[in-house]
Amino acid sequence: MPFITSFERIATKRGLKQGRQQGLKKGLQEGRNEGRQEGRQEGRQEGQTALLVRMLKRRWGILAPELESRVSKLSLAQLEKLGEMIWDFQNPRDLQQWLDNEANRGN
Repeated sequence: MPFITSFERIATKRGLKQGRQQGLKKGLQEGRNEGRQEGRQEGRQEGQTALLVRMLKRRWGILAPELESRVSKLSLAQLEKLGEMIWDFQNPRDLQQWLDNEANRGN
């Protein structure tokens, strides 16, 4: 076993401490960045859902709670598709059919 001087021991402890502190800082920053990104994603999804529900209600005057609930459960990609398709629907049945097709694609 090699001999370690007091100086080497102190330097090793300091190095480990600095390494832990730097790792903690980096981990916290990455965690914050990831949290912000997830928050923005959720915000976009909630905003798009609210907009599409308002548009559907304005188009037909009323939207069945079941349809509103199903729209609110769509992914951001599905909401974007729905936004493109919304003006092709003639009535709530068309929306129901589209939602059924999207649900079947997910299975």
